[in-house]
Amino acid sequence: MADDRITTKLAALPRDATYFSLEFFPPKTSQGFSNLHARLARMAHSLRPLFVNVTWGAGGSTSAKSLALAELTQRSLGLTTCLHLTCTNMSRKLIDEALEQAKVLGVRNILALRGDPPRSDEYRAEGAAVGEDEDDSNVEFTWAVDLVKYIKKTYGDYFCVGVAGYPEGHADTSHPEHQGVGLDLPYLVEKTSAGADFIMTQLFYDVDAFLAYETTLREHDSGIFKEIPIIPGLMPVQSYQILRRTTKLSHAKIPPNVLKRFEAVKSDDEAVKRVGVDVLSEFVDKIKARPDVRPRGFHFYTLNLEKAVAHILERSSLIPPYTPTIIEKNGFTSPEDAITENESSTSAPTNGHATRTRRESSTANSGPRNRVVVSRTRASSTSSTRTSAFEAPEDEAGVPRDKINSRANTLAISEGEGALGREATWDDFPNGRWGDARSPAYGEIDGYGVSLHVSIAEATRLWGHPSSTADLSEIFRRHLEGAVDAVPWSEEGLSPETLTIKPQLLALVQKGWWTVASQPAVNGVRSTDPIFGWGPRNGFVFQKPFVEFFLPAQDWKRLQPILDEDPQITYFASNAAGDSAASDEESVNPVTWGCFTGKEIVTPTIIEGVSFRAWCEEAFGIWGEWRGVYGKGSPSSKVLDQVQPEALWETLVKA
Repeated sequence: MADDRITTKLAALPRDATYFSLEFFPPKTSQGFSNLHARLARMAHSLRPLFVNVTWGAGGSTSAKSLALAELTQRSLGLTTCLHLTCTNMSRKLIDEALEQAKVLGVRNILALRGDPPRSDEYRAEGAAVGEDEDDSNVEFTWAVDLVKYIKKTYGDYFCVGVAGYPEGHADTSHPEHQGVGLDLPYLVEKTSAGADFIMTQLFYDVDAFLAYETTLREHDSGIFKEIPIIPGLMPVQSYQILRRTTKLSHAKIPPNVLKRFEAVKSDDEAVKRVGVDVLSEFVDKIKARPDVRPRGFHFYTLNLEKAVAHILERSSLIPPYTPTIIEKNGFTSPEDAITENESSTSAPTNGHATRTRRESSTANSGPRNRVVVSRTRASSTSSTRTSAFEAPEDEAGVPRDKINSRANTLAISEGEGALGREATWDDFPNGRWGDARSPAYGEIDGYGVSLHVSIAEATRLWGHPSSTADLSEIFRRHLEGAVDAVPWSEEGLSPETLTIKPQLLALVQKGWWTVASQPAVNGVRSTDPIFGWGPRNGFVFQKPFVEFFLPAQDWKRLQPILDEDPQITYFASNAAGDSAASDEESVNPVTWGCFTGKEIVTPTIIEGVSFRAWCEEAFGIWGEWRGVYGKGSPSSKVLDQVQPEALWETLVKA
């Protein structure tokens, strides 16, 4: 068996070589997983990453799905896989199970992470004293270095272990003023001394900050970073909103000159993607231009999307050259590419070769139009240059003119070119958890799983210590009024379009119905509108109104009959136990769509049963995360513990 450790693969590269890796998270739905399989197969063929990363949800929340995705990448697709693994706020047994399962799957690489700050009170068995619960991972693991030491002690050099680096410092307390490279260095020294084999950085948009960080590490007095691979993490920009959200959550700074380029086109999603490709390609070129002691690597956080990263990789010349795979066919050993080339030849076959060639070739035709089948005699004697493009000789019908499975064609598909490209990148306008549940990118944009995305200190600063349902209503009211920056289900303040329906949302909160997401009706507004616009210029956008909220179960009993009487309302509702109701379980509701010049109708936001169920589990899980901020038995913990099972989560759509 080949040694699949990342360090071994890097050692085999020339010193001046470049390479890249891609990161994926486990999709929330089975449809998304199936579509990610197809996307991964295409990207593996056309892009050829040195390895891929599979994320792990906070507290092991995505453990089963993460391991399933690792099995797909490592076993089914033959991609060298690096599995992320956190070690806090989870079952102690799960850490061992994950490592053993990774070994069974053939995964030889682990990115060792801490996860959220330890909260042992929440995970300790009932009645157990501090340190007595053997299945509390926090007893043994407090920092990522503890996980690095454990892996090395238990498995020796079987696993290649990576750790995280922070070019701008790690803001654990959600206060950017408390972050700095100098504060993090002692921890990184400790992790590296414990046996870390490579460093992979958090995303950044300040390339000079990364270069300074790399210099600091290489010149560190300890000398421990002199030879270790330092892989910069880059996130292709999918939209202006996602850019601002990810940089806010990670506290990554955007230099004014870079931000200005995005601000200039922020209302045009396609233009934002193009600028993002330009910016990250420039980052890659600048980093490549600086000599290093190791081959230059780049790690891309794909968000399970392919178009933008494919453009960046091609423009930056990071895609490795093709080495034909030697296969045996018809008793002969030949390069696979040569066979494909021969089979797709358009020259006239002779000596009965036509039958074999037609049988072996794919019957799929990647051309943009159908062709008329004509005899070869007619094709050569009567067809003009103008009409021959629309004709196919009878002995070529069904045989693609080009190798449709060639790397060049597959790359073009990943970049969204042609009919096949449009089909492959149909979800290129991601809307996070409000998108299409069939998309691999559906769900949280970082795949981190159920999390508040803030520290305990920041959570108490934002939401205080609620001790009654009235206190909870006040938090939601203050969020609508702009006095609170976030609620547990939304890390951002209200958008300009949501402010247009603020009075209606405040009326719901006054009833004790806590709104989490909503949008107003929009009928044919120009895509450049400063409040409602999105997508390319020269288009029109449309929205159905919807609202998502929690309400008491007794209120739902009175509301449901009223909703059932209105044929224009679609609803989905569920409680924490999974008991659900719907006006039509099979209904599919596009609630945002746009019409643009020269394009098919784009529908980035769809509400349906499968997406509601996928989000419902997370929506109730966040109650538990919020409860974990406070000590067991505290008034805040009690009120949150009481509200969760009594609340009902509902989505209403008005036709």
